[in-house]
Amino acid sequence: MKRRHFLKTSATLGGSLALPHLLFAESGAQPIRGKAEHVISIWLGGGMGQTDTFDPKRLGDPKAKKAGSYYPSIETAVPGVRVCEHLSKMAPLMDRVTAVRTVNHNVIDEHAAATNRMHTGRPISGTISYPSIGSIIAHERGAVTEDAPPYVLIGYPNVTRGPGFLGAQSSYLYLTDTSRGPAGLSLPPGISAQRQSRRERFLASLQASAGETQDKQLKSYDAVIAQSLKLSGPEFNRAFQLDTEPADLRNQYGGEFGQRCLLSRRLVERGVRFIEVSHNLNFINGAGWDTHKEAILQQHVLIKELDTAVAALIRDLEAKKLLDKTLIVITTEFGRPPEFDSGGGHCHQGSAFTCVLAGGGLRHCGAWGETDELSKEIVANPVSVPDFFATLCAAVGVDYRKNLYDGDRPVPVTDQGSPIAALFG
Repeated sequence: MKRRHFLKTSATLGGSLALPHLLFAESGAQPIRGKAEHVISIWLGGGMGQTDTFDPKRLGDPKAKKAGSYYPSIETAVPGVRVCEHLSKMAPLMDRVTAVRTVNHNVIDEHAAATNRMHTGRPISGTISYPSIGSIIAHERGAVTEDAPPYVLIGYPNVTRGPGFLGAQSSYLYLTDTSRGPAGLSLPPGISAQRQSRRERFLASLQASAGETQDKQLKSYDAVIAQSLKLSGPEFNRAFQLDTEPADLRNQYGGEFGQRCLLSRRLVERGVRFIEVSHNLNFINGAGWDTHKEAILQQHVLIKELDTAVAALIRDLEAKKLLDKTLIVITTEFGRPPEFDSGGGHCHQGSAFTCVLAGGGLRHCGAWGETDELSKEIVANPVSVPDFFATLCAAVGVDYRKNLYDGDRPVPVTDQGSPIAALFG
């Protein structure tokens, strides 16, 4: 398929889907519902440049101030879809992937605000604390098994990842070190199993003497305590024993970030519903994906690390017959414009950028949406953040049109988002 035919087909599909979306909202038709059971969400903090990764354009020249991509592009398994040369391991797997090239929002210069938008799907509010997409899916679907938490964060804790008004029971369990499990699930030195058992009996007697409460926050707190006690045993903590994996497989995943992705697969096997994996916690290039000025010089290291880990994750899940059950998502707070700044790097751009979907039982097409010749403007099939969130929810069987409640106040799961219907069916 030639690139022109691919883009024409993509635009035609988008046009044919616009009317069903309207009818869908007005007729009360059943929401789209996929068959995925898990989500592995990979977060690229700083702002991944789409022209340097999954939406390559003409080759630019920072010295001549010629706007464009920083690297040459290569062909992929999907005719007409190209990616950056440093995504060479993902390129042959793009038939299991959809790079959504037309995600957009209006946050440009503030990382914190854009990070919040890409986790909650909404602007920061002074009157309501919105839940993250991880907490929403955890709240609606729960853990897959009773012996697992619904939501695990492999990265630093942050309010943008939190449950908001949904309460603590929809929050995350977090860790930053893949060499051991979460510190909160391990007994402190000097606390024997016998002593811990006495403490649990004492807690139970206190709870019984207090009587049943109707206070929402107290009930949420009790639920978190109960879950923590259940997970503190050896069974769940075996998921964090990466040294039990074959050495060849661990090497395929690569370094620390790859090991986090391997751990996410093990957590899926244990029954965790939603896992967020943060990339580049230790800032390999001094700035992460925030590639202003000279920070762009080491951007290829980040891209290669991402490529190695995600390709290994896709192949590993596929080998274990888990890929159709597991939606892999790659998100970032915004993209990058094609122009080069004074130091040869790229600034921020929210008007058009790329997020990535893989697996999850979706009908993948390599790429969805079209941007102009420099990826500055959207030409076909724009995808708002609510639309993208609705796609995630639909894939994992969450009704993206229903209301949650902050007290008596109804709050839609997504802010009037509609899934990318072409990816289902």
